[in-house]
Amino acid sequence: MQTAFDTDAARWAALAARDRRADGAFFYSVRTTGVYCRPSCAARAALPQNVAFHATAGEAEAAGFRPCKRCKPGQPSLAERNAAAAAAACRAIEAAEEAPGLEALAAEAGMSPFHFHRIFKSATGVTPKAYADARRAERLRQALGETPTVTAAICEAGFGSGSRVYEKADKVLGMTPRRFRAGGERAVIRFAIGECSLGSILVAATDRGVCAILLGDDPQALAEDFQDRFAQAELVGGDAAFEALVAKVVGLVEQPRLGHDLPLDVRGTAFQQRVWQALRDIPAGQTASYAEVAARIGRPAAVRAVAQACAANTLAVAIPCHRVVRTDGALSGYRWGVERKRALLDREAAA
Repeated sequence: MQTAFDTDAARWAALAARDRRADGAFFYSVRTTGVYCRPSCAARAALPQNVAFHATAGEAEAAGFRPCKRCKPGQPSLAERNAAAAAAACRAIEAAEEAPGLEALAAEAGMSPFHFHRIFKSATGVTPKAYADARRAERLRQALGETPTVTAAICEAGFGSGSRVYEKADKVLGMTPRRFRAGGERAVIRFAIGECSLGSILVAATDRGVCAILLGDDPQALAEDFQDRFAQAELVGGDAAFEALVAKVVGLVEQPRLGHDLPLDVRGTAFQQRVWQALRDIPAGQTASYAEVAARIGRPAAVRAVAQACAANTLAVAIPCHRVVRTDGALSGYRWGVERKRALLDREAAA
C-alpha cells in the first residue's frame, strides 16, 4: 500500500523537516556512525552518500546498525507514548465511580500535572475534567433509559446530588432529565425542509443551536427519520427568521470550504464528541483516514468505532464526516450517500 513517504524524495524532505509524521513510516541509517534513527531525530544532518533508508527498525538492525541513543528508534515514539498515556487515563476515568483528579492521573502517567494536562488535551481535544464530565453525562443518558426513576439514574451515573444535575441539565442533556427520559417531551424543536443542489435538506434547531442537518432524496423520509428521534418533542415549523437560518445552512452545503459560524447543539457520547471535534479540525480541502482520526484522539485501535461515530453524525457538512476516507484514499460509505460525499469533496478541492 502506498504511503506519503514511499519515494526517496519524500523521505529526504521528511529528514530535512524532521517531520514527526514520518516516524514509523521508515528509518534511516548513517554509515559513518553505524546508527539508525527516526526521521524526526534532532541529530546533525548526515551527508546523502552516507545515508540509507529502511522500512523497519528490524531491517536496519539486520543490516548491522544500532539504534540511536538520542531518538531511541527501537522504542515507541514520543507521540505514541503520549497517546498511550492519554488513552490509559481515559480508561481510568471510565472505570472509576468517581472521576480521579488531575494529580492522580498525572502521577499514574509519571508526569507533572501541568505536562499531563497539556498532553491529554492535545491527544483527545478536551481536558481531563471535560472528558470525565462527558463520560458521566453519557452514563446519565444511558441510565435515564434503563432505571425506574430519574433519581436512580442520577445516582447510578455518579452525580452526588440531583441539584447538580438540574443545574447543568441544559448543557448535559439539552433539557431536564425528566423530559429526556420521556423522549424529549415538551422540548421545542423547530425544523424546515428545503432543497439544495444535493437534494432535499432538513434543518432542525433547539434554542441552543442547530441539532440536525439531514440530506436525502425524499423530503417525507427525512421528516419521518427526524420525528422518530424525538417522538415526544414539540416540533414546530420554522418561521421567517428560521428560514434565514436554513438559507445559511444551504449556503454551507453549496460552499463547504467557506466554513460557518452556525450555533450547534451537538449531542453524543464522550467518544463521539471527541471524534466529531477531530473532524472539525480537518481543514477544508483535505481528508483524513479513519485510522488517522483514531490516532488523533488517542485511540489508534478504535478505527471501527470512529467509523461508527461518523455514521452517527446528524449534522451533515457542519461536522464534516465527508472528509474522512479509507487509508488508501478511496471513498467509503457516507450516511447521505457516497455521491454526495464525492460532490462535497470536489467542491472543496475546486475552491
